[in-house]
Amino acid sequence: MKQLIRKHALKNAFDFKGSVNDKVVLGAVLREAPELKTKVPEVLKEIQAVIKEISKLSPEQIHKELQKNAPELLEVKKEEKIEGPLRPLNNAEVGKVVVRIAPSPSGPLHIGHAYGSSLNYEYSKMYKGQFVLRIEDTNADNIYPPAYEMIVEDANWLSDNGVSKVIIQSERLEIYYKYAEELLTKGNAYACTCEAEAWRNMKNEGIACPCRSLAPKDNLARYKKMFNDYHEGEIVLRLKTDIKDKNPAMRDFPIMRIVENPHPKTGKKYRVWPLMIFSVAIDDHENGLTHVLNGKDHADNEIKEKKIMSLFGWTPPEYKHWGMINFEGFELSTTKTKQAIAEGKYKGWDDIRIPFLRALKRRGYQPGAFRKFAIEVGLTPNDKTVKIEEFWKSINSFNRDIVEPNANRYFFIGEPHKVKIMGAPEKTAHLDLHPNYLERGKREIHAKGEIYLEEKDLHRLEEGKLHRLMDYCNFEVHKGKYKFVSEDYESYKNAANRGAIIHWLPVEENLKAEVLMEDGSTLSGFGEMGMSKLKVNDLVQLERNFYARLDDKSKDTLKFWYLHK
Repeated sequence: MKQLIRKHALKNAFDFKGSVNDKVVLGAVLREAPELKTKVPEVLKEIQAVIKEISKLSPEQIHKELQKNAPELLEVKKEEKIEGPLRPLNNAEVGKVVVRIAPSPSGPLHIGHAYGSSLNYEYSKMYKGQFVLRIEDTNADNIYPPAYEMIVEDANWLSDNGVSKVIIQSERLEIYYKYAEELLTKGNAYACTCEAEAWRNMKNEGIACPCRSLAPKDNLARYKKMFNDYHEGEIVLRLKTDIKDKNPAMRDFPIMRIVENPHPKTGKKYRVWPLMIFSVAIDDHENGLTHVLNGKDHADNEIKEKKIMSLFGWTPPEYKHWGMINFEGFELSTTKTKQAIAEGKYKGWDDIRIPFLRALKRRGYQPGAFRKFAIEVGLTPNDKTVKIEEFWKSINSFNRDIVEPNANRYFFIGEPHKVKIMGAPEKTAHLDLHPNYLERGKREIHAKGEIYLEEKDLHRLEEGKLHRLMDYCNFEVHKGKYKFVSEDYESYKNAANRGAIIHWLPVEENLKAEVLMEDGSTLSGFGEMGMSKLKVNDLVQLERNFYARLDDKSKDTLKFWYLHK
């Protein structure tokens, strides 16, 4: 241990011309030998002794000893050029950045989570680092048990399976207990039995409560009784801070309390639970977080977490907060949505009408579209109001860029109407599967003159105009009757009375198909025979309509989900 301490103390002295910061040395030692975290007082004592020894050395002697025993610490690291779409982070090294997201398991992730999750993941990718998912479930009141798996699935979908580690706080209670005892032993925390209102009045006046002056052994005795003797609301552990701090929220804030309600995951095994501030500070250190990127509503939490970390001699991560994003026109309440599902108003968390990631994934949205949106907004402290129309316009544009190259074209006729084109020849139309990728080949549609058209197109067919059925023929409408004029496209293109171009399907050969629309309604009709080769999850463009994802392929009907135009 002494040898390890000495090399880092020498390095610190070398960097700062003889001055040594014991906290910096402690952090470096614990990063290299994490097993020493249980011996922090002993390590600090040794650090002080080593600092005293090397204070007598000249800069030349310090350099010489480092060169002999730890030359790697003198190496000037070549900075790797950071290339990415986001602004660089402060104090970030390639390969060492660790970021996290920390949702509570009240339900699966929705679009409100997508921005922060995407931003953190993109930074982890940019720095070739780690993207940690921590499920914060120390509050048992609003836990939806299926959410544990749903959140992991959603986060992996959003990050292209980029989650490096999954942490569940309810599985880490013993770790929090260990650190709570350490604070009590050092006299940095106390067990407070004051009545809540009385304590609040004292705090607001900057007056210490009687419990604050108890000896560590008495606080430890009270703490141990929390596990069996005290009841909920009778006692809390508080961190000793500045009782006259100008911000009352920082004055001796609580870090542990009793919760007697059974926890959905651990049952009645535990009754002493950390408050979020305490568990977050512990977990961020234990998991090597280098950067915490979250909303500026967590700015006070940052201060509290740093206070906790300082008492253990830990180096806190870099904090960077983004402005609030207010989604205008969205219903993003997980609790209300959960209730609506229970009442049968929605079919589940993947109901097409709700803005949860599971529903958007099922429609055919790609995770890259949400990450692109996060990149465009960036890590900015400015608040932003995003209207529903503006949001979907951006997301749909980004998503279209991703799905367009892979979405082959097909005809679908919703709400079909049968039409006879008098005099039209029997013909096999050959259409491109994708106009930009001709190597994919053609699809064939055989026509005999009797066809299906969409109702909306019937209203576009003005009399006296030359209209065209795509890749089939040209026709005119006279007194409600449809008459064949010619086959070639040039005749239509050069016609002075040029009308509409519309898609169609033959009456004789087609497939039953339906599309679940974004409002939950179903558009029924027919699809071309080539759709029989599609597989579930295939994304297609239903020409002149919209993009869609094949959700189900039963024996007699293809069922699509509407994506966007």
